[in-house]
Parts: sequence; structure tokens; C-alpha cells
Amino acid sequence: MSEPVNRARHVLNEAPADLLLDRIADVLAAGYGTTRVELLQVDYRLAALLPLLGDEPVTTPGHPAWRCFDHQAPIVADDTGYLPVSMRGERRGVLVVAPVPTRPGALDELTEIATALAHEIAAVTDGTDVYRMASRSRRLTLAAEMQWELLPGRSRTRPSFRLAGQLEPAYAVRGDSFDWSDDGTRVWLSTINGTGEGVAAAMLTALATHALRNARRSGLGLADQAALADQAVYDLHRGDRHIAVLLMELDLRSGRLTVVDAGSPRLVLLRDGDVRELPLEAQFPLGMFEATDYQEQCFELCRDDRLFVVSDGVIDATGQSVRYGESALDRFLRRTGPMEPLDAVRSLIGDLRAFVAGDLIDDAVVVCLDWTGPQD
Repeated sequence: MSEPVNRARHVLNEAPADLLLDRIADVLAAGYGTTRVELLQVDYRLAALLPLLGDEPVTTPGHPAWRCFDHQAPIVADDTGYLPVSMRGERRGVLVVAPVPTRPGALDELTEIATALAHEIAAVTDGTDVYRMASRSRRLTLAAEMQWELLPGRSRTRPSFRLAGQLEPAYAVRGDSFDWSDDGTRVWLSTINGTGEGVAAAMLTALATHALRNARRSGLGLADQAALADQAVYDLHRGDRHIAVLLMELDLRSGRLTVVDAGSPRLVLLRDGDVRELPLEAQFPLGMFEATDYQEQCFELCRDDRLFVVSDGVIDATGQSVRYGESALDRFLRRTGPMEPLDAVRSLIGDLRAFVAGDLIDDAVVVCLDWTGPQD
């Protein structure tokens, strides 16, 4: 590792949470002769790259910053470098530096520094609002603020799987959400099709999410996770409020998928270019009745299978009195085969926005999970 990269890592570790970019700009000026450094963070809608320091937002799809974000590779244009600010598959944005040094290896070193910056932003974000505030183009509703705080991230990559999700309308989502976790051999995914309005919907989703996490972290199987969360919701609302959830556990070594459908969103399999809905055994939503006994289903995935989970808000989206529908969804999902999961999710949401000619009115959640096969 070169001296400038080592220096950058040290400075980032020691920098105050709100001054990461200022400190890294000093390091890049001294080590690479740069005169301009900017951080562009992707906004909540995945529709704009917003500057931390005050440059203009980047919204043009063909802009070098977007090409860097989409392809996750450094781009050089007009003596300016655009470097992906990402870690473990979580894409946070783009680091802009100018002028780009011409010496061999410099661009690779700058890319390493951008990755280190991504790790530090992730580490400090809970202790400062600087990065969250700069990554929104408008105010979030209180319910949306609560929902985004629940998320484990928006994308995740490991050798055996790739995963991404998105909430819409991003700045006003109420009850739809998702959660995931992995331990290297398994990945757990829950997708919630929330009910109700505003903060009440967000609070119900938060209760279900935390109950499911508590059960998962206690080592319970999927059926027992659902039962514990079901009881938590029922104990509070006595059947007056309930929530639809899809729980999945994927064994990353075998491709065995275990599912509990508690009144869930739609689960779609994309395999070798064909799209089909997996036949789920519909069970009661969480909290509808006391002490519901949930049953697990199992499916066998093949290497490079892709799963989509979509809530009712996707299929029921309406434009000019026409429903988006399952046929349009299937046709679009078929075209996402070559895309990375985050790009597939982003493209589907973009297609829905175009269909309704604006932001979605009803909540929608889209999650994409790829199983790339067992890894050594």
C-alpha cells in the first residue's frame, strides 16, 4: 500500500465525523496535487447525486459521475476523476477529484481512498447528521425518516449472493420496508407490506421489524420468528392492526430457500430468462389472530437464480387509470437479467415513476436477491 493511501486511512480514522471530506481533501492536495475534491451522495430516490460541499446536483444519466456510480469503476473525463464511494456492495456515491494525476497507479490509489472514505462515512453516520442531510433533495416525512432508519442498507454484495432493495415514494414512504442479515453461510430477508397511514404505519412496521430481529438473533427458525412477531403485534393491537410479511432464509452453500408467507408481497423467480411466481402457501398476516401457527416452505434454487419481492404498491400502481399489473411487471423483470440487483431495482422503480408520471402514491417496496452459487 502506498504512502498516500496509508496517510489517507490514518487521517480518516482521526478526523472529526463532520470533516472527513475536508481532511481527505488536504491529503489529496499534498499527495496528488488535486485542487478540487467533492463528494456526491446518491439521494433517497436513487435519482440524483447530491454534493456535500455545494456543487450542482448531478441528474443527467450520461454524466461521468453517473457512469461511475452505475458501473462501479473509476471514470476520467476532462482531467476530472470520478471514483465509486462504496463498501461491501453498498453504493454511497462518487468522489470527484481534479486534476487527476497522470503517474502510473495513481488512479488505483485514489479508488482505494474513495473506498476507505465509504467505510468511514458508514462508521460515523450514526453520530452526525451531515451526510444524511446532504443526501436528500427534499424533506422526508416523519414516517419516511423512521422507515429509512430501520433499513440495514440499500445493497449488499458477497461472493455467494447480491442483494438490493428500495422504498417508494422514497421521501414519503409509510409502512413498506425490508430487512436482511447474513452470517456467511445463510442470508435472511424479510419484506414488509405495511398498512395504514403516516406515523401509525411506520410504528407498526418498526414493531414487526424489531420483533423479527429479536427472534432471528435468538437463533429461532423462520416459523418461530413469524410466531414471535405475530404475538408481539397481537399483544399490542389485539387483532385490530396486522401486517403482511414475507420471511426468507437462503442457505448459501446449497441454494435451499426456506419461506414463510404471512400475507406477503409477491415472490418472483427469474431463471434463464423465464419469469414465474413461486407458489406460496398464504398464511395469516402478523397480529391478525392470537398464537397463529406458521408453516415453512422450501424451494431449491439454481446457480445464478434471481428473486424479486414486490409489494402491492408495484402491481397496483396506476397511470391514466391503467394498472401497471403483473404482465407489465413480468416483462420488465425479464429485461433485468444482465443488471446488478441495485440497477435492476432502480430501473423498475424508474419504470413505475414513468408509468404514473411522477412519484408513486401508494407505498411500494422492491427487493432483488441473486444467488451466485456456493463459494469456497
